[in-house]
Amino acid sequence: MKPADIIAFLQGDLPVVEVSLARVRGSSPREEGAVMYVSSSGMAGTIGGGQLEYMALDEARKLLKSNRNAAEMDVPLGPEIGQCCGGRVEISLSVMDAHARAAATARAAADAAALPHVYVLGAGHVGRALANVFQHMPVACHLVDSRSEELGISQADVIKSLTVLPESLVRSAPKGSVFIVLTHDHALDFLLAAEALARGDAAYVGMIGSATKRSKFTSFAKSQDRVDAQALVCPIGAAGSADKRPEVIASAVVAEVMAVLTTTPVDVPVTG
Repeated sequence: MKPADIIAFLQGDLPVVEVSLARVRGSSPREEGAVMYVSSSGMAGTIGGGQLEYMALDEARKLLKSNRNAAEMDVPLGPEIGQCCGGRVEISLSVMDAHARAAATARAAADAAALPHVYVLGAGHVGRALANVFQHMPVACHLVDSRSEELGISQADVIKSLTVLPESLVRSAPKGSVFIVLTHDHALDFLLAAEALARGDAAYVGMIGSATKRSKFTSFAKSQDRVDAQALVCPIGAAGSADKRPEVIASAVVAEVMAVLTTTPVDVPVTG
């Protein structure tokens, strides 16, 4: 769940219980400090799903109906609850007052500001398919194109940028950004890929295309200062299926990008 969804939930009118993994021993579905928020009719975030989360959800709603403000749970993750992680977790539950909700909202806002930025440079079929998937990821996704009609087709909940100078967005992007280049123009692809690589601080730079296109870009890059063609990922999503449908390509590329973002220290937040 994205930080914005957490904020919207916390700003609702219903009483809310904060449910957090206070201590984790051994294997667990989520890490220590993971949080979810529970009201009488909804929830936001997750502590890992499965029977553990179901039990915590039930306990949180019992707390809301009681006269208590807090509760604790100590749960072995074994066969007795049908969740065989093998570890043990201690869970802290507390009814949130205005101060706690404000603090949690501030943390979620900070997490939102720290999300890595992903620039999908080109809003064609594959670009739109990428936006459809990235909208559900813990990233700030930008779908960029010079064609308003292509951007208008996308219904994804992402940042849409209509510009005739996409290279300016590449230059001004935050450190640790991701750039996926797939415009309608090969020359523009080369320009944008070179701009992204020249930054030297991108988490990932990928360009759609074949091995032949990569070879041509390598020749092009030799004429560019500060461009390391070896750092370019092309083809993108190559470890995935050979299926060329946009949705399949998008799934492979998103998996490739998220693997990089979650193994590279680029300050990715871990909100609920």
